[in-house]
Amino acid sequence: MSLNTKPNILDSDGFYADLLATHRGLTEAESHALNARLVLILANHIGAVEVLTAALTLAKNRSAQT
Repeated sequence: MSLNTKPNILDSDGFYADLLATHRGLTEAESHALNARLVLILANHIGAVEVLTAALTLAKNRSAQT
């Protein structure tokens, strides 16, 4: 399964602003919990385990590169 890693959000700047606004005023722990809930909601929406596994691998490999 190949993941789409090219920009795919029509208003990516607007989405990023919304994401930051959602985190505004939260503690670090609350922010981490929000991110975890968001990941689980989006993972449930995707539903395909092979896609989710590929995304986990890609995310882990990219974090090792930074």
